[in-house]
Amino acid sequence: MSYILNIETATKNCSVSLAKDGITVLYQEIAEQGYSHAEKLHVFIEDILKKSQVNFQEIKAIAVSKGPGSYTGLRIGVSTAKGLCYALGIPLISVDTLQVLAQQVSVENGLIVPMLDARRMEVYSAVFDSNHHKIMEVQAEVLTDKSYADITETIYIVGDCQEKCQTVLTAANFNFLPEVIFPSAKEMSALSFAKFLQNEFEDVAYFEPFYLKDFMLPTKK
Repeated sequence: MSYILNIETATKNCSVSLAKDGITVLYQEIAEQGYSHAEKLHVFIEDILKKSQVNFQEIKAIAVSKGPGSYTGLRIGVSTAKGLCYALGIPLISVDTLQVLAQQVSVENGLIVPMLDARRMEVYSAVFDSNHHKIMEVQAEVLTDKSYADITETIYIVGDCQEKCQTVLTAANFNFLPEVIFPSAKEMSALSFAKFLQNEFEDVAYFEPFYLKDFMLPTKK
Protein backbone atom coordinates (compact mmCIF):
# COMPACT_ATOMS: atom_id res chain seq x y z
CA MET A 1 0.00 0.00 0.00
CA SER A 2 1.51 3.31 -1.11
CA TYR A 3 0.39 6.66 0.25
CA ILE A 4 1.50 9.70 -1.75
CA LEU A 5 0.92 13.28 -0.61
CA ASN A 6 0.17 15.59 -3.54
CA ILE A 7 0.76 19.36 -3.32
CA GLU A 8 -0.54 21.85 -5.91
CA THR A 9 0.30 25.56 -5.45
CA ALA A 10 1.04 26.78 -8.98
CA THR A 11 -2.01 29.05 -9.29
CA LYS A 12 -4.33 31.14 -7.08
CA ASN A 13 -5.72 27.91 -5.64
CA CYS A 14 -3.86 25.91 -3.03
CA SER A 15 -4.74 22.22 -2.80
CA VAL A 16 -3.41 19.11 -1.10
CA SER A 17 -4.53 15.50 -1.47
CA LEU A 18 -3.57 12.13 -0.02
CA ALA A 19 -3.91 9.20 -2.41
CA LYS A 20 -3.60 5.46 -1.86
CA ASP A 21 -2.01 3.48 -4.71
CA GLY A 22 -2.80 6.31 -7.13
CA ILE A 23 -6.45 5.28 -7.32
CA THR A 24 -8.20 6.24 -4.10
CA VAL A 25 -8.00 9.88 -3.03
CA LEU A 26 -8.63 9.69 0.69
CA TYR A 27 -8.98 13.43 1.32
CA GLN A 28 -8.45 16.70 -0.49
CA GLU A 29 -8.29 20.24 0.87
CA ILE A 30 -8.65 23.31 -1.37
CA ALA A 31 -8.31 27.02 -0.65
CA GLU A 32 -9.87 29.23 -3.32
CA GLN A 33 -9.38 32.59 -1.61
CA GLY A 34 -6.44 33.41 -3.88
CA TYR A 35 -2.75 33.10 -2.97
CA SER A 36 -3.23 31.94 0.63
CA HIS A 37 -0.65 29.19 0.13
CA ALA A 38 1.73 30.17 2.93
CA GLU A 39 -1.18 30.36 5.36
CA LYS A 40 -3.03 27.21 4.33
CA LEU A 41 -0.56 24.65 3.02
CA HIS A 42 0.85 23.21 6.25
CA VAL A 43 -2.57 23.31 7.91
CA PHE A 44 -4.03 21.32 5.02
CA ILE A 45 -1.30 18.69 5.26
CA GLU A 46 -1.84 18.20 8.98
CA ASP A 47 -5.65 18.09 8.60
CA ILE A 48 -5.55 15.52 5.79
CA LEU A 49 -3.24 13.18 7.67
CA LYS A 50 -5.36 13.48 10.80
CA LYS A 51 -8.63 12.80 8.93
CA SER A 52 -7.19 9.82 7.07
CA GLN A 53 -5.44 8.48 10.19
CA VAL A 54 -2.18 8.21 8.26
CA ASN A 55 1.05 9.37 9.86
CA PHE A 56 4.07 10.88 8.14
CA GLN A 57 6.05 7.65 8.44
CA GLU A 58 3.49 5.85 6.25
CA ILE A 59 3.88 8.26 3.33
CA LYS A 60 6.01 6.77 0.54
CA ALA A 61 6.62 9.95 -1.49
CA ILE A 62 5.70 13.63 -1.84
CA ALA A 63 4.50 14.90 -5.22
CA VAL A 64 4.49 18.58 -6.13
CA SER A 65 3.14 20.47 -9.12
CA LYS A 66 6.32 21.78 -10.74
CA GLY A 67 4.96 24.57 -12.97
CA PRO A 68 4.68 26.67 -14.94
CA GLY A 69 2.65 29.05 -12.83
CA SER A 70 2.91 31.62 -10.07
CA TYR A 71 6.52 32.20 -9.03
CA THR A 72 5.65 32.64 -5.35
CA GLY A 73 3.14 29.78 -5.32
CA LEU A 74 5.64 27.38 -6.89
CA ARG A 75 8.35 28.39 -4.44
CA ILE A 76 6.08 27.71 -1.47
CA GLY A 77 4.90 24.33 -2.75
CA VAL A 78 8.31 23.07 -3.81
CA SER A 79 10.03 24.28 -0.63
CA THR A 80 7.44 22.50 1.51
CA ALA A 81 7.69 19.29 -0.52
CA LYS A 82 11.50 19.28 -0.42
CA GLY A 83 11.52 19.93 3.32
CA LEU A 84 9.17 17.02 3.99
CA CYS A 85 11.11 14.68 1.72
CA TYR A 86 14.40 15.56 3.38
CA ALA A 87 13.00 15.19 6.91
CA LEU A 88 11.22 11.90 6.17
CA GLY A 89 13.89 10.42 3.88
CA ILE A 90 11.38 9.76 1.08
CA PRO A 91 11.49 10.57 -2.66
CA LEU A 92 10.28 13.73 -4.36
CA ILE A 93 8.06 13.52 -7.46
CA SER A 94 7.33 16.46 -9.76
CA VAL A 95 4.27 16.67 -11.99
CA ASP A 96 3.66 18.99 -14.96
CA THR A 97 1.09 21.61 -13.87
CA LEU A 98 -0.52 21.85 -17.30
CA GLN A 99 -0.83 18.07 -17.49
CA VAL A 100 -2.65 18.14 -14.14
CA LEU A 101 -5.02 20.74 -15.58
CA ALA A 102 -5.60 18.74 -18.77
CA GLN A 103 -6.26 15.62 -16.70
CA GLN A 104 -9.56 17.14 -15.52
CA VAL A 105 -11.00 17.01 -19.06
CA SER A 106 -12.48 13.90 -20.64
CA VAL A 107 -13.26 14.04 -24.38
CA GLU A 108 -13.61 11.37 -27.05
CA ASN A 109 -12.01 13.37 -29.86
CA GLY A 110 -10.13 16.60 -30.39
CA LEU A 111 -7.31 18.32 -28.56
CA ILE A 112 -7.07 19.58 -24.99
CA VAL A 113 -5.20 22.86 -24.52
CA PRO A 114 -4.65 23.83 -20.87
CA MET A 115 -3.72 27.49 -20.42
CA LEU A 116 -2.63 29.52 -17.43
CA ASP A 117 -2.61 33.29 -17.39
CA ALA A 118 0.84 34.89 -17.76
CA ARG A 119 -0.46 38.52 -17.86
CA ARG A 120 -1.52 40.67 -20.79
CA MET A 121 -2.19 38.39 -23.77
CA GLU A 122 0.48 35.87 -22.82
CA VAL A 123 -0.33 32.38 -21.51
CA TYR A 124 1.47 29.22 -20.50
CA SER A 125 0.10 26.45 -22.66
CA ALA A 126 0.57 22.91 -23.94
CA VAL A 127 -1.42 20.59 -26.21
CA PHE A 128 -2.68 17.10 -25.33
CA ASP A 129 -4.66 14.61 -27.37
CA SER A 130 -7.90 13.04 -26.11
CA ASN A 131 -5.86 10.31 -24.34
CA HIS A 132 -3.93 12.97 -22.40
CA HIS A 133 -0.71 12.37 -24.31
CA LYS A 134 1.29 15.57 -24.72
CA ILE A 135 1.76 16.42 -28.41
CA MET A 136 3.07 19.97 -27.99
CA GLU A 137 5.47 20.95 -25.24
CA VAL A 138 4.85 23.65 -22.65
CA GLN A 139 5.45 27.16 -23.94
CA ALA A 140 4.85 30.79 -23.10
CA GLU A 141 2.91 32.24 -26.02
CA VAL A 142 1.22 35.51 -26.89
CA LEU A 143 -2.29 34.82 -28.13
CA THR A 144 -3.44 36.34 -31.41
CA ASP A 145 -6.21 35.59 -33.88
CA LYS A 146 -3.67 33.42 -35.75
CA SER A 147 -2.97 31.13 -32.79
CA TYR A 148 -3.74 27.46 -33.58
CA ALA A 149 -5.05 28.52 -37.00
CA ASP A 150 -3.48 25.44 -38.63
CA ILE A 151 -5.50 23.03 -36.45
CA THR A 152 -8.87 21.90 -37.78
CA GLU A 153 -9.76 19.54 -34.92
CA THR A 154 -11.96 20.65 -32.05
CA ILE A 155 -9.83 22.40 -29.44
CA TYR A 156 -10.93 22.35 -25.80
CA ILE A 157 -9.51 25.30 -23.88
CA VAL A 158 -9.25 24.96 -20.09
CA GLY A 159 -7.67 27.24 -17.54
CA ASP A 160 -7.91 30.59 -15.79
CA CYS A 161 -7.61 32.88 -18.83
CA GLN A 162 -10.67 31.98 -20.86
CA GLU A 163 -12.17 35.45 -20.88
CA LYS A 164 -9.21 36.99 -22.65
CA CYS A 165 -8.78 33.89 -24.86
CA GLN A 166 -12.28 34.32 -26.26
CA THR A 167 -11.44 37.82 -27.52
CA VAL A 168 -8.95 36.43 -30.06
CA LEU A 169 -9.66 32.70 -30.39
CA THR A 170 -12.94 33.04 -32.26
CA ALA A 171 -12.82 30.20 -34.79
CA ALA A 172 -15.65 27.67 -34.71
CA ASN A 173 -13.44 24.79 -33.55
CA PHE A 174 -12.58 26.43 -30.22
CA ASN A 175 -14.58 25.04 -27.32
CA PHE A 176 -14.14 26.75 -23.94
CA LEU A 177 -14.72 24.76 -20.75
CA PRO A 178 -15.21 27.37 -18.01
CA GLU A 179 -15.87 24.75 -15.34
CA VAL A 180 -12.20 23.71 -15.48
CA ILE A 181 -10.11 26.66 -14.28
CA PHE A 182 -7.36 25.57 -11.91
CA PRO A 183 -5.22 22.42 -11.55
CA SER A 184 -6.01 20.34 -8.50
CA ALA A 185 -4.02 18.01 -6.24
CA LYS A 186 -6.74 15.40 -6.70
CA GLU A 187 -5.88 15.01 -10.40
CA MET A 188 -2.20 14.64 -9.52
CA SER A 189 -2.71 11.25 -7.85
CA ALA A 190 -2.64 8.97 -10.90
CA LEU A 191 0.22 10.93 -12.49
CA SER A 192 2.38 10.90 -9.37
CA PHE A 193 1.73 7.21 -8.72
CA ALA A 194 2.77 6.32 -12.27
CA LYS A 195 6.07 8.13 -11.70
CA PHE A 196 6.44 6.44 -8.33
CA LEU A 197 6.18 2.99 -9.94
CA GLN A 198 8.83 3.99 -12.50
CA ASN A 199 11.13 5.47 -9.83
CA GLU A 200 11.02 8.84 -11.59
CA PHE A 201 12.24 10.92 -8.67
CA GLU A 202 13.82 14.35 -8.39
CA ASP A 203 16.99 15.29 -6.58
CA VAL A 204 15.69 16.78 -3.33
CA ALA A 205 18.70 19.04 -2.93
CA TYR A 206 18.81 20.52 -6.42
CA PHE A 207 15.28 20.38 -7.80
CA GLU A 208 13.83 23.75 -8.83
CA PRO A 209 10.32 24.62 -10.12
CA PHE A 210 9.77 25.02 -13.86
CA TYR A 211 9.17 28.76 -14.01
CA LEU A 212 9.38 28.94 -17.83
CA LYS A 213 10.03 32.68 -17.59
CA ASP A 214 12.44 34.62 -15.41
CA PHE A 215 10.90 36.29 -12.36
CA MET A 216 10.69 40.04 -12.86
CA LEU A 217 10.59 42.42 -9.91
CA PRO A 218 8.47 45.54 -10.52
CA THR A 219 10.47 48.76 -10.68
CA LYS A 220 9.49 51.87 -8.78
CA LYS A 221 8.43 54.88 -10.77
